[in-house]
Amino acid sequence: MSNIFEDERLFANRRKNHIFKDKKPLDHRFLPDKLVHRDDQIRKIAKYWVDVLDDVTPSNVTLYGKTGTGKTAASKFAREQLIEAANNENIFIKIEYIRCTDYTTEYQVIAQLCNRLGRDVPNRGWTKAEVVKAFRDLFRTNAFGKKLHLIVILDEIDILLSKDGDGILYTLTRTDNVAVLSISNYLDFKNLITPRVTSSLNDKEIIFPPYGAGQLSDILTERAMLSFHDDILNDDVIPLCSAMAAKEEGDARYALDLLKNAGELAFDENSEKVTSEHVIRAKDRIEHNKITEIISTLPLQQQRVLEAILLLTKKGDEITSGKLYEEYTEISKKDSVTYRRIFDFINELELLGIISTNTISRGRGRGRTNIIKLQCDEQLLETALYSI
Repeated sequence: MSNIFEDERLFANRRKNHIFKDKKPLDHRFLPDKLVHRDDQIRKIAKYWVDVLDDVTPSNVTLYGKTGTGKTAASKFAREQLIEAANNENIFIKIEYIRCTDYTTEYQVIAQLCNRLGRDVPNRGWTKAEVVKAFRDLFRTNAFGKKLHLIVILDEIDILLSKDGDGILYTLTRTDNVAVLSISNYLDFKNLITPRVTSSLNDKEIIFPPYGAGQLSDILTERAMLSFHDDILNDDVIPLCSAMAAKEEGDARYALDLLKNAGELAFDENSEKVTSEHVIRAKDRIEHNKITEIISTLPLQQQRVLEAILLLTKKGDEITSGKLYEEYTEISKKDSVTYRRIFDFINELELLGIISTNTISRGRGRGRTNIIKLQCDEQLLETALYSI
């Protein structure tokens, strides 16, 4: 049997791609030459970082905003601009980007920074004190023979803080010539920080509001010019993608995914144009993939709770926690968890956005009741559940 990847690539090369010029600009990680509608935020980052060009440790900065509002892209854009300015003036600056979903403890982050700065540190085996000492030694006699300024970008920092506490911020903010830029989706993430760290952090805050439909349309227009051949998109495609993404709390990632998937559907069907019909089907594909991915990673008991919610929803019943537990025990038989544990599952499913809960009063003497509702398409959920 020949190599299937080589065969697929050969087939793709023979078949002229009349839809896409280049898919990379439709990836949310792509960094364009200009970030549309984020000039104000980028200039604020520059305002807080510019001191480093005068050999002064810059301010710590925190970026807030929902997913897909340009926080990561803006920080990376500012990083490239600062490195360019520092090189022009022969000033030695390192700006290291750390995604906290990849490095979830203080040890891992500090070890990674050491390795990037030229000091070999094992991923495990040392004490935390040894790793911190190795890191701080870099700023006394560093591997480059120059005075080193370091800016650390900690993306999705709330994940790191919730799992390992705020020691990482204490270590970084108490190290000479080090500044931190934190990125969080949650305005209340500082509830995870102790007063002593809050004092040493002393950060400047920048808010990234959700994009409106018009702003999303501008972003997609810029990316479409780089990604698609001329006259391939019908006139209503970008407005439709923008309107759909605006309903998803102004998420530019979602808008880009819609446009990319619509183009891929058009290519697979050998269509002459990308149409609004492709966009609508792209939405279904994205939602299905998202739901399936989430559900496939849930523990078996949570999957059973979801199945119970789906069955009650299809019956048209008002779903209380009591009714849910009855339906769940019917599905699970003798392998059921306790009634109290069901509440943990409900909270976790609500955090994932699959269900919602609403506490209502039944009147005097009857107490309060949680009403549970599905927040995703029934058919998509049913297909996902029964495909596992």
